[in-house]
Amino acid sequence: MKNFNFAIPGLVSFGAGCISSLGDRLKAKNMNRALLISDRGLEKAGVVGTVEEILKNAGITYEKFLDVEPNPSSETVLKAAEVFKANKLETIVCLGGGSPMDTGKAAAVMATNPGNPEDYAGGIDLFKNPIPPIVAIPTTAGTGSENTIFAVITNRKTNFKYSIVSGKLTPSIILLDPNLITKLPPLVAASTGMDALTHAVESFISRGATPFSDAMGQKAMEYIGKYLRRFVADRSDIEAASGMMLGSNFAGIAFSWGYLGMAHAMAHPLGGYYNVPHGIANAILLPHALKFNAIADKENRYLQIYEYIRASDGDIGFFEPSMLVEEVVELGKSIGIPESLSKVGVDETHIPAMAVDAMKGSQVSSWRMNPRTSTQADIEQLYRDALKPIEL
Repeated sequence: MKNFNFAIPGLVSFGAGCISSLGDRLKAKNMNRALLISDRGLEKAGVVGTVEEILKNAGITYEKFLDVEPNPSSETVLKAAEVFKANKLETIVCLGGGSPMDTGKAAAVMATNPGNPEDYAGGIDLFKNPIPPIVAIPTTAGTGSENTIFAVITNRKTNFKYSIVSGKLTPSIILLDPNLITKLPPLVAASTGMDALTHAVESFISRGATPFSDAMGQKAMEYIGKYLRRFVADRSDIEAASGMMLGSNFAGIAFSWGYLGMAHAMAHPLGGYYNVPHGIANAILLPHALKFNAIADKENRYLQIYEYIRASDGDIGFFEPSMLVEEVVELGKSIGIPESLSKVGVDETHIPAMAVDAMKGSQVSSWRMNPRTSTQADIEQLYRDALKPIEL
């Protein structure tokens, strides 16, 4: 067995209504001046107002930064960091899905370190100065960003999505309140859930997988397989919401320490060039990546994944990897995932450039940790394949 490391530095609090403890938890850590980072959609939905009320009641001084866009840009990060510095704040509270989380993490880096966010991409722990503590309150069950070591940001000039990577980016306080996801639109619930599934699956078959990441990934797949269909069907189902929130969190831990693979490496450029939501990109690409990687399934891990996510019970009997690919496709169809990249506005125009950028994903080991070795030509062909429904 190979050597490996893992750490879970943040305090995770799970339970319906646990968001109400935010003020007390900040006070306990002497965090009295906060930057609340979220987005306009959550402001409109009243979620931002709920958190503001909690902060006010606890006597926490705060400023807001709500101009976070999907696939947040370097410019957005710098604007958020400037608000933090100008008001001499102490902590950053990230409220939302992956975009506010990534913005908040990267803004924490830029609040205390010089230059631009891109200066800290392409390696691990590249920033030197300590960063302010980060608090994470997820409002989707998908990205797992509340408990990962990554912040993913987009350079709008080059369309390249890059990652800042450091264990220091893991939030110190994490509140998993399933009440916050019970009003998600169906497609958001579906796409973020498929994002979480992709995290769990890719970390489980990754070359970087360890017994620790396997344990987290397996529990994530168990919960997601059990609850994703049910949650999309009825987001007010608090048991299903709870299962998805925990599954997403465990999947985030899994890929922080086991890394990812081809689907994720290819999904990032789709956000940069076409602004495809990350969960949708992963959901469309995952069956293609699994089909490509099938010949590298050395330990029957495809069978284990299939057992976690299949819709039907009973004996499996004979199993072959194509059965997993088909099951993932059927899962996507059942919850309303578009069946191809062309359905979300992607064409062949940028495929060569996207393939180059996908291979740069080796900076966070997504491409290099893929179980099957691939070339730029392979990735270009997979993009072209994904423009139409997969051939099973």
